[in-house]
Amino acid sequence: MDGSLLTLLIAVVVVGILLLVMMSLTKNRGHAFDKENYQIDFLRIENSLQQGNEATYSMAIIQGDKLLDKALCEMGVQGRTMGDRLKKIGKDKFSELNAVWYAHKLRNQIAHESDFQPEYRQAQHALATYKQALKDLGAI
Repeated sequence: MDGSLLTLLIAVVVVGILLLVMMSLTKNRGHAFDKENYQIDFLRIENSLQQGNEATYSMAIIQGDKLLDKALCEMGVQGRTMGDRLKKIGKDKFSELNAVWYAHKLRNQIAHESDFQPEYRQAQHALATYKQALKDLGAI
């Protein structure tokens, strides 16, 4: 009976170790996004930007910012605001963190300064930045 009890104990320890190894390997893989939905959403935002229609400039920037924030939240990045989440994630994830900050600050100007109207060029640049950031995260 002692031999079978020892065998059972060894088997339990081995299974436990295997479970820990499997959990640590899957934890490092990162978040799996529904890339198709993110691509569709971003394409809709890109197509909404129309040169000469100033109302679309602000809306495209705001929607791009929201989509990036959604991806950060979906990844589990903690923070009360998108700015907090950008501070948490740091430079590791984004190839152009300063550009992401610029685009987000542009969004904040739109949201908080009633007389601010971005230019078409700024909206294009912000969308290109959001697109790259979403690629960096693996969302598109």
